[in-house]
Amino acid sequence: MFKSYLKIALRTLWKNRLFTILGIVGLSVAFGIAILLTMDSLHELSFDKFHTNRDNIYQVYIKWQTPNGMEAGISQPTPFAETLQSEVSGVAKITRHVEEEALTFYKEKEINLDALYVDDAFFSMFSFPVVQGSKRNPLDDLSSAVITETTAQKLFGEENPIGKTINIQINGKKEPFMVGAISIDPPQESSIEYEIALRFEKNPEYAETKERWNAQYHEVFLQLEKEVSAEVFEKKSQAFTNLHYEGSIQNLKRDGALPNKDGNYLQLGLVPLSDINFTSYAKGFAETSRSSVYLVLGLAFLILFIACVNFINMSVAKSSQRLREIGMRKTLGAEKRQLFIQFWGESLIIFLVSIGIGILLSLLLQESFQTLFRSSASVTILLSSEVLLAAVLLVVVITLLVGGYPALQISRLTTVQSLKGKLESNGKNRLRDGLIVVQFAIAIVLISGTFILKGQIDYMRNKDLGYNKEQVLSFPLTGKRDSYSAVKLLRNELAGKPDILDITASSNNLGRGKDGSQYSSVWGFDYKEQGVRTNTLTVDYDYIKTLGLELLQGRSFDSSRKSDELSAIINESMARQLREDNVLGAQLPASDSLNYTVIGVVKDYNFQDISKAIEPLTLLLNREEGLLYAYVKVASSNMANSVNAIEAAYKKIEPNAEFLGSFLDENVDRTFRREKTLAALITSGSVIAILLSCIGLFAMSMLITAQRTKEIGIRKVIGASVASVTYLLTKDFLKLVLIAFVIAAPIAWWFGHNWLQNYANRVELNWYFFAFSGVLALVIAVLTIGLRTIKSALANPVESLRTE
Repeated sequence: MFKSYLKIALRTLWKNRLFTILGIVGLSVAFGIAILLTMDSLHELSFDKFHTNRDNIYQVYIKWQTPNGMEAGISQPTPFAETLQSEVSGVAKITRHVEEEALTFYKEKEINLDALYVDDAFFSMFSFPVVQGSKRNPLDDLSSAVITETTAQKLFGEENPIGKTINIQINGKKEPFMVGAISIDPPQESSIEYEIALRFEKNPEYAETKERWNAQYHEVFLQLEKEVSAEVFEKKSQAFTNLHYEGSIQNLKRDGALPNKDGNYLQLGLVPLSDINFTSYAKGFAETSRSSVYLVLGLAFLILFIACVNFINMSVAKSSQRLREIGMRKTLGAEKRQLFIQFWGESLIIFLVSIGIGILLSLLLQESFQTLFRSSASVTILLSSEVLLAAVLLVVVITLLVGGYPALQISRLTTVQSLKGKLESNGKNRLRDGLIVVQFAIAIVLISGTFILKGQIDYMRNKDLGYNKEQVLSFPLTGKRDSYSAVKLLRNELAGKPDILDITASSNNLGRGKDGSQYSSVWGFDYKEQGVRTNTLTVDYDYIKTLGLELLQGRSFDSSRKSDELSAIINESMARQLREDNVLGAQLPASDSLNYTVIGVVKDYNFQDISKAIEPLTLLLNREEGLLYAYVKVASSNMANSVNAIEAAYKKIEPNAEFLGSFLDENVDRTFRREKTLAALITSGSVIAILLSCIGLFAMSMLITAQRTKEIGIRKVIGASVASVTYLLTKDFLKLVLIAFVIAAPIAWWFGHNWLQNYANRVELNWYFFAFSGVLALVIAVLTIGLRTIKSALANPVESLRTE
C-alpha cells in the first residue's frame, strides 16, 4: 500500500513538475533562511548561559532621582563592593570588574592585552575553568595573573607559562606578575571577555580612589545566597544606600528632585546575569528588552509563513484540475482517509525534499551570513536535543497544517462534485484571497521597515555632528611611552609635511575606532548650592582647532600659558546648566583648594553616540590623566599617502604597537553598526518575502488563466481587446495588493514610530516611506502576474476554444 501511494505521488509530482519545482524552491529558500535566522537568535539568547551560578549572579546598578527625572548607571566607587558585602546580608560572593588595555612584556615580546581587573572571588563566581595551574583560587595573590589559552600561546609559545614572570605597564611603570593559572578562552556567548585577569587592586585608578565614594569607574557583580531573592536584597540595601550616599541624597533634595514611589531618592538595583546583554539604562532605569532578537525570530517565522501560504494556495488551486481524478477514485471505492493520505503524502514529499535542500542552503550560506551580519553564530547551536526536538515537532505541525489542509479539502468533496470537474464558487476564494492579503501585507511592512531604517541610517551618517569627521584620523595610543611624550614625538616626526595640518589627542575617541573601545567620565560637583553633572574629557592643545569645533565665547587652550592647566572649556549644554549671564571666568571646584576657570565655550557637538542627546561637557588639560587617542587632521588631497606617513611615524615612535587608525566618519559609522545590521536583515527579509510572494502569484496566475482559457477565447472572439482581457485577469489580484497596503501602512507606521523613539536625533516619519512600499509591491505584483496574463490574452482564440 505504501509503495503504491509513493509511486502515484511521485508520478503526479513529475507530471506537474513546474508547480512542484515552484513549491520546492519557495519552501527550500524559506527553510534555509529560517534556519540561519533562528541560529543567530538562539546564539544571542544563549549569552552567559554557560555559567553554573548564573541564576544567582547579578550586576549592581544605581538609580537616582534628579530635578529632570530618573537616571541610572552601573559605575560604582572603589569602596562600594567590600562595604556592601560586609553591611548587607545575603551576599555570597562579590567582585569588582573593570576592563582596560594592558601593555604586557615577556622577554622580547611586547603585546597589548585585554586586561580584566577583578577580585579574587571572580573565578569561583563565573565559569571560566582553569585548565592549568592553581584551580582553587588563582588570584589569591595580588601579583598573580591568569591568562587564557590563546594568550599563553601568544606570549610563551611552547613554554610552560606557570610560574613565569611577566611585566605589565601600569601608570607608566612596569610591574611584575607571576602567571599562576591558565583558563579557557571566554566562549563567544560570554558578555565578559578578557585575555589576562589581574587583581582589582592593581588597576591604574585604585590607589587614588580606594577611599573615595565619588569616583565611579567600574562595575560590580554579586552572587546572592540561594535563599535570597533580588527583590528582597534591593529592599535590604536601602539602609546602606541612605548611609553612604547621604550627602548625594541631600543634594538631590536641595536641587528639587522628587522621591520615587517608595519615597527614596537613591536606590540600588540588580540585573540578572542572563539579562545584562539586553539591558539599557538610557531612559533612567534598567530596561531589559530582547526585541531585536525576537524581531529576527519573527522575520524567520514570517518568511516561513509566506512560503507556506504559497504552497496552500497553489495546492488548492491545482486541485481544481484533478477533480475528475478524485471523482473516479471515489466511484471506484476510494475512502476519504485514502484520498487524504494520497494528497497529504504528495505534500509531505515536497516538504521533506525542501527541508533537506533548506538545510544544505543554510550550511552553504552560513559563512556569508556570518560575514554580512557580523554574527559569530554557528549551525551547531541547533544540534542540541531540545532544539532538534522542537524542530521535528514544528516540521510535523507545519506539514500537517500546510499539506493536510488542501488534502482535507479535496478528500471532503462528494463524488458528484468531483465528476462535474468544477469546484463550487460560493466562498471558495475567501481563504486564498485572505492569505494573499496577509502575505503582501507582511511584505509591505518589511519594505516600509527597510525604508525607515535606511532613512535613519542616512540621517545619522549625514547629520552635521559639529566637528570635522572627513579629514581627521584617530588612533589609540597603545605603546609603552608616556602618552604626552608620544604625541610630542608624533608632532616632531610629522612636522614639515604639507598634508599634515594639525595634531592633538584626548582621553576618548569620537565614534567607535578599530579597537572598539569607548570611554566616558562623569564629574559631579556643587556649583553655587546647585548640583552639577558633566562629562569630562582630557585633551591636548589644538583639540578645538584640529576637530574644527566652533568656539562661541572666549578662547582655546594656549600652550604658552601655564595657567591653562587649571582652565576649562565647556559646551553650550554645560553653560546652560551653570545658569550664568557671563559664564567666562566661572570657577568649577576641582578640590577643596583648586578650581578650574572657564575660559571658553564651544558649540554643542556630538561627542557621544548620535542616538543620544548632547549632554554637558567639560574639556580639561589634566596632566594627571593620560591621553588615549591621537587625532591628526590631513589635507583632503593625497589622504592615502597621509595615512601611510602617520602610520610610519607612529611605528617609529612605538615599534611594537599596533596602528589602528581610522577616519572619524568611519568611527561614526561603527556606532550604528547595530542599525546597519538590522537594516541588512530587514532588507534581506523584504527581498525574500517579495520573491516568495511573487512565486505564489506567478503560480496562481498560471492556474487561473489555465482555468479560464475557454472564457478568454470567447471574449476575444466577440471583440475583447488584449488590454481588457489582461485587466480582467489581473484586477482581482491587484485589489488584494491594495487591501494589503491599506492594512500594512498603519502597522508599519506604528512600528516605525515606536522604534524611532529610541533616538534623540531621528528622521521624520514621512508618508513617502509607506507610499513607496505600496507602489513597489504593486509594481512587482503587476509584473509578476502580467508575464502570464498578457501571454494568455495574446493567444489565438481558436486554440483557446479548442482546450477542454
